[in-house]
Amino acid sequence: MNNLVTITDSRKPPLIELRLWRQFVTVAEELHFSRAARRLNMTQPPLTQAIAQLETTLDLKLFDRTKRSVQLTAAGAALLPEARDLLARAQALPAYARASADGEAGRLRLAFVSTVGFDLLPRWVLAFREQYPKVQLELIEATGDVQLQAFERGEIDAGFMLHSPGFAPPGLACQRIAGDSLVVAVPAQSPLAAREELTLKDLLGQPLVIFPRSILPSLYDAIFAMYHAAGQLPRVAQEAIQMQTIVNLVSAGLGIAWVPESVRQFQRPGVVYRSVTPGKTRGRSVSKVTITGSSARSLQVARREVPGCETSLVWSSASVNPVLKRFVAFIGSVPR
Repeated sequence: MNNLVTITDSRKPPLIELRLWRQFVTVAEELHFSRAARRLNMTQPPLTQAIAQLETTLDLKLFDRTKRSVQLTAAGAALLPEARDLLARAQALPAYARASADGEAGRLRLAFVSTVGFDLLPRWVLAFREQYPKVQLELIEATGDVQLQAFERGEIDAGFMLHSPGFAPPGLACQRIAGDSLVVAVPAQSPLAAREELTLKDLLGQPLVIFPRSILPSLYDAIFAMYHAAGQLPRVAQEAIQMQTIVNLVSAGLGIAWVPESVRQFQRPGVVYRSVTPGKTRGRSVSKVTITGSSARSLQVARREVPGCETSLVWSSASVNPVLKRFVAFIGSVPR
């Protein structure tokens, strides 16, 4: 039986100085050692030695030399564009370092809820890229609860979150960017779709498609408080996480859904959007309902009031990412 022995070369590839690459590129462009030496402000013998050193290090012949001519070998010709690119990137490094320190280059990991993606986010991303073309924007669609977990793990730099007015996530810096009314998405086949405007009383008995409380507790509580104040318990037919999925379920006839006004941008066959007025209901005599729980503080909802919602940009105030500071300032300056 033969004993097979595998020999692995553990030596690291040689580190070649930029000076040698610059000398190689100059000789390759001139195809003449004397002219190349003049361009490099050196004499010919050290240049010849430098090229010989580079060939030895690479274990490749880069030039075919005779007394009358110098020509690139196939290996030298293949290496030339890569060497030029290396020198160009090395030359650009100082400027890139300064741009990174100023927040004009680098990376920003930006999470967002789907409602921002319908209208605002595409315009903002385009405008930010035009203003800061050296910044790499990494977009991550995620619900608010997932974003909070990502902040804890240091996986995102900023996020657009949806919440009830005044209920931005605690522990994060926050900049309100938009306020939205809630409208109702109604199956097109429902008799309710024939009316241009609905009252809360029209909707109280309808099956409801809604997001889980865990992903948006403040708005979930506000919707339930509105029903409770009107003396009705919501009939939850189905829960779904993404607004697009909720609207799709409405189109299938599973029920109605309360969605931000911006969701009107998502035109889905089989769904109509209607504004809702509080109207008159046979509510309880209380003037407000207080909900407590993981929303972090009491939520007071006026009797028979249709709640609204807000979108905010949130980020960790402890972040040292210069690009984040640029983005926060940019969002603060763009028209709503």
